[in-house]
Amino acid sequence: MLSTRPVAAENSAHQYLPETIGASESRSPNQQLLPITAKVNSQDHLEIGGCDVTTLIERFGSPLYILDEETLRTACRQYRDAFSRYYPGESQVVYASKAWSCLAVCAIANSEGLGIDVVSGGELHTAVGAGVRPDKIYFHGNNKSRAELNLAIETGCIIVVDNWLELHTLAEITQTASFMPVQIMLRLTPGIECHTHEYIRTGHLDSKFGFDPDGVDEVFNFVSKQSFISCIGIHAHIGSQIFELQPHQDLAKVLVQWLVKAGEYKLPVTELNVGGGLGIRYTESDDPPSIESWAKVICEAIAGECQAQQLPLPKLLCEPGRSLIGTACITAYTVGNQKVIPGIRTYLAVDGGMSDNPRPITYQSLYRAAIANRMGSPMTETVTVAGKHCESGDILIKNAQLPPAEPGDVLVVMSTGAYNYSMASNYNRLPRPAAVLVREGEANVILQRETYQDLLRQDRLPERLIGFAK
Repeated sequence: MLSTRPVAAENSAHQYLPETIGASESRSPNQQLLPITAKVNSQDHLEIGGCDVTTLIERFGSPLYILDEETLRTACRQYRDAFSRYYPGESQVVYASKAWSCLAVCAIANSEGLGIDVVSGGELHTAVGAGVRPDKIYFHGNNKSRAELNLAIETGCIIVVDNWLELHTLAEITQTASFMPVQIMLRLTPGIECHTHEYIRTGHLDSKFGFDPDGVDEVFNFVSKQSFISCIGIHAHIGSQIFELQPHQDLAKVLVQWLVKAGEYKLPVTELNVGGGLGIRYTESDDPPSIESWAKVICEAIAGECQAQQLPLPKLLCEPGRSLIGTACITAYTVGNQKVIPGIRTYLAVDGGMSDNPRPITYQSLYRAAIANRMGSPMTETVTVAGKHCESGDILIKNAQLPPAEPGDVLVVMSTGAYNYSMASNYNRLPRPAAVLVREGEANVILQRETYQDLLRQDRLPERLIGFAK
């Protein structure tokens, strides 16, 4: 395997730089630890998108999300092109925006021809604000409110119906108002297990998502009798951070069987949505399939099953989130205090933590880190990277291999594009960090850093307490 890393410093952060598998063929973005534009400059500093990370911290503050536009666009194109290459029918890649929903990210995905998957009224509002056409927005969620359903209908997006209450509510809304038929997909639980964290398994039978497969006939029969509901598709999702390909082949069989059954009820189903779930690389030991190999398996499996059933090819949709944006972003922190407990461990504190990345404390997720201002220094220290929150569990990385660190160093955590900003909080009343989009040496703020005043913006003080607050 060839590598873009410098040959020297085997035991340095150079080992995390993007890899190639040949003279010109790059690994898939989801298979990298750092964004594909990452390199080390002449000052031994990490650069992303042509921007020196230490300079970005000086300019925009710390902590800082740094999103590489080229990595995100490359992943979008790899998905889009692979589905066009391997599926003989029509296809549509849809970005699962819960991974990171903001105007800039949705606009980039939209500009690459992707649709947007949303799971709340807020995400729907964001997608519309980013210029996404309503017919390319798919509204998911297991407990949509009546207000959200009304907003979805008014917007004209496709509603992915998850359960009986939602289905009955939609039937009631559409019967009492003059609407064009509302386009829906039905989310069904395929009963397929994947070897992922318990909290991100969504395809097995014991899940809060989707209609029970044993009740498919009842669901199809009900929908077939609704004059103002048009069922255009079937959706299933088997989980997240998946490295296996066989479950997706199994899913293809299940989906096509449901497609046949939908025809028995004369439902106008012309779309199959296989969900997403392809994993990314968080540590050196992670070995996810490439975007292209995942897409090839999906496309060939669906096409093969349809051919076996002598069915016309449906429009094929997929909904990647993490594998589009996860490795496109790093989070940069400033190193502060160290606490050495002889014979036990050394804590290295940074100026962020669980409020900007709740995944370690929530999912016990693993990450890799580097000192961005000394990328070539040997990694001779084993430390525990701790956040600044008043919480013993606020640990970003246990047993991180790093060079000796000093206060003021810039520490970067890799692969933080998915479920970091989107799950960020104001725990301990910390303002959420800024995010910048970098490309060809240019950096633009896409999310402003919150201020202390922002923390008080929604607070209200009863009049009887005003005197005490002065």
